[in-house]
Amino acid sequence: MSELLNKIKSGAKIIDVRTSEEFGEEHYPNAVNIPVDALQFKLNDVGEKNSSVVLYCASGARSAYAARVLKNLGYTDVINAGGLYDMPEM
Repeated sequence: MSELLNKIKSGAKIIDVRTSEEFGEEHYPNAVNIPVDALQFKLNDVGEKNSSVVLYCASGARSAYAARVLKNLGYTDVINAGGLYDMPEM
């Protein structure tokens, strides 16, 4: 089993950093929507800095940026999963 799937099955917070419109059209099961441009303002929704966080977007660019932001803010267990279609099947 992949590290990503292990993190998800272990309760990692799954965050979709796309727009709310994109999220409303389709999203990964149990994901929460925190658009990348709102991420710094919604850190309470992200969780503790030592908790596991999995980020995805449409292609991986926005989630890569979001991962850098969180790591720079002290989050220690952040995974950029890439795009929605890169996410593992449950």
